[in-house]
Amino acid sequence: MYFIQIAPLMFKKLITLSLLILTTTALFAQKDSISIKLENVNYAHPVKFFPISTEGQQLKMAYMDVQPTKNANGRTVVLFHGKNFAGYYWTDVIKTLTTNGYRVVVPDQIGFGKSSKAYIHYSFHQLASWSKALLESLNISKSVILGHSMGGMLATRYALMFPERTEKLLLEDPIGLEDYRTFIPYTNTEKQYQTELKATPESVRKYYQGSYFTKWKPEYDELVRIAGGVSYSKEFPRYAKVAAMTYTMIFEQPVVYEFKNLKVPTVLFIGLEDNTIVGKASLTPEQQAQHGQYKVLGKKAAAEIPGAKLIEFENCGHIPHLEIPKAFAATLLENL
Repeated sequence: MYFIQIAPLMFKKLITLSLLILTTTALFAQKDSISIKLENVNYAHPVKFFPISTEGQQLKMAYMDVQPTKNANGRTVVLFHGKNFAGYYWTDVIKTLTTNGYRVVVPDQIGFGKSSKAYIHYSFHQLASWSKALLESLNISKSVILGHSMGGMLATRYALMFPERTEKLLLEDPIGLEDYRTFIPYTNTEKQYQTELKATPESVRKYYQGSYFTKWKPEYDELVRIAGGVSYSKEFPRYAKVAAMTYTMIFEQPVVYEFKNLKVPTVLFIGLEDNTIVGKASLTPEQQAQHGQYKVLGKKAAAEIPGAKLIEFENCGHIPHLEIPKAFAATLLENL
């Protein structure tokens, strides 16, 4: 009789405990869902890896090599991603290009995306050289280079180093249109590392909302899920350290002074509402208003690059290929 009276209470406690365990397990599973190499992030096409040996380390450079789906024209477009992104955000651009006859190669640079997160000296010269080696391994001797954001700095360096391999240079809201060293307080890599360690999905969302888009759309949540989700990984300190290293690369290796030396046809695609500044948080609102004004910087860059063409998008921020995909796709095809 005693057992019959106590059993329901024990059963209730067991159920409550089981639910607590399941909830806690689910919470931690969600937090650990994004690895720093994005192994569990799906890309639109199969990912391969190009081996790289440097500074006593064996590294892997992830890339997609997507063949045209119809009307192959024998031309190749290479997509260079921005600092806070990787191959996953090029899906619509890849589809636009491959359905119009282009082969598309999409590398995740070392330190980004699915590629190795290496403790090495990062430089645009080295990333450009590895990109060239990748393309050589794929028997691609000449290609159109499209670079977005940080990828625009890399694409510029690539075109300066290998003009004979660059059919055309396309720059989509590239950073580095001004020399950040002249107005951003210097932060060494270790101090920047401490800043990167504080990243959370909430801080990523706030930054993306305030810096990248004129109006937030639900589809942008996936960008936050990936970029913010890595902060829950046990390996996040490595990710943060590499992010700090590449911040230093951007800060210390400007390309703006060499625009005049470009010798390839160049097109700039600029969102007029873009106000991106690397190191923006270290400036006062008044200082921020004096820099990162792409409606001014785009025109200035186009004037400095010999023969450059400038295309401006109204009501668009830092990532035209995501914010206005149809307009960007049409304009991109017109300028290939």
